[in-house]
Amino acid sequence: MDAPRTYTMRARADAKAATRLRVLRAVLELSEEKMTIEITLDEVASRAGTSVQTVLRHFGTRDALLDEAVRLASAEVEQERRAPVGDVGGAIQAIVAHYERRGDHVLRLLGQEHDPRIAAVVEPGKRLHRRWVEDVFRPQLDARPPGDRDALVDLLAVATDLYTWKLLRRDRGLDAATTRSRMHTLVAALLAGD
Repeated sequence: MDAPRTYTMRARADAKAATRLRVLRAVLELSEEKMTIEITLDEVASRAGTSVQTVLRHFGTRDALLDEAVRLASAEVEQERRAPVGDVGGAIQAIVAHYERRGDHVLRLLGQEHDPRIAAVVEPGKRLHRRWVEDVFRPQLDARPPGDRDALVDLLAVATDLYTWKLLRRDRGLDAATTRSRMHTLVAALLAGD
């Protein structure tokens, strides 16, 4: 007798989780189309195929919804940026693929960083990039004299930064392969330098 009840409870839990994810995806999609401050609960609910009441039941407030969407996006970003440690080509491949996926969106966010909510999103992203450089290029950094390490991390962060991608990809109009090649050349030169 307990099996149908267990199945029903599981089906409800699955449906609830699916609705929650649809709502979060709707927020992320909308944030790629417009400034975050312009996103309304009505738009989110409509995009997710649900009601504002359901959105509020899941998240409580618009701020809590946005915070949860940021957490989801942050986890996805960390996954996208994974690269083999010490492999310059793999690192450049991963970072350019990540920028191809999210670069234009992040540039729009950076243009809104005067808003404290957006600043709370982009500041951790800036720290994430520096940590990524330190992690991915750890073998090369460990081989350098300790006094050179911070300067080299700074330069590698610039060589692999979103704005470097933007300058090559958007401002110069280069294709992704050429952008990867130019970034690779920058990184290789920095790592080979004395």
